[in-house]
Amino acid sequence: MVMGHLQSSGLKFLRVWGFNDVNSDPGSSKVWFQKLENGQQTINTGFNGLQRLDYVVKSAEAHGIKLIIPFVNYWNDYGGMNTYVNSHGGNLTEWYTNTAAQSAFQNYIKVVVGRYIGSPAIFAWELANEPRCRGCSTDVIYNWAKTTSEFIKTLEPNRMVCIGDEGMGLTTGSDGSYPYTFYEENDWEKTLTIPTIDFGTFHLERTRFMGLFMGHYSRNSLQGRWETMPLRRVRFGYPPNEAPWQTTAIGSVAADSFWQWGDTLSSGNSPNDKYAIYYGSSDYTTLVTNHVAAINGAA
Repeated sequence: MVMGHLQSSGLKFLRVWGFNDVNSDPGSSKVWFQKLENGQQTINTGFNGLQRLDYVVKSAEAHGIKLIIPFVNYWNDYGGMNTYVNSHGGNLTEWYTNTAAQSAFQNYIKVVVGRYIGSPAIFAWELANEPRCRGCSTDVIYNWAKTTSEFIKTLEPNRMVCIGDEGMGLTTGSDGSYPYTFYEENDWEKTLTIPTIDFGTFHLERTRFMGLFMGHYSRNSLQGRWETMPLRRVRFGYPPNEAPWQTTAIGSVAADSFWQWGDTLSSGNSPNDKYAIYYGSSDYTTLVTNHVAAINGAA
């Protein structure tokens, strides 16, 4: 049903979590993809594990929807990097260089990628959702992104790979505000030079980046990158404020998306963190129907 609604909406791609990590078995009634406990790794390929992701991929194939699938979350939602930390030791900033954690991470990637090699539904693999390493050198995330993307390319050379970072760490057009700084130890321009990274991403969130004028970041910061690196803009904005951002995105970036899709399921409405745009709502008409029409008109 959800994929059918996406298809009829004219939307072309969906980013869906490729992770659901736990540190102990939550029982057969709970969905989990991977358990990391006391240094041991268990990947759940059962009905309450990766078979759930199989269903999403098959449905996407049937409806002509492309998927961007990240392998881990920086944040603790659905497990996150701290799940590895809890099992393998260290702390969050050390996760990127922790040999045991990275070995488990690459093993998980190998299993997931292996399930969908050749699937027409997979648009790109994404290393992580919003990787950060506050207090590290910017080389830490750069080296991790280079190593991990190279590893993915050995598994599936012709599939696109992106990092999933927020676009922080930028000197071009900088006004000195938080998103431009290296405070989270991301060097956006440098990581985009990695040969095994195929396109860039950046996240704009109105409620967090209040000092960021709409359009300044998306236009000025991309000078010199557009011709060599396609860019996808992920917007985390409150729905009523989305429309001006969408207008700016047309002609500025290769693709844009919103957080998050909302729909009515057999169990009721899908989760809403107050940013969801629900199928058939007035926000949906403005921010999906009208935006898709504008994109098609521009094309």
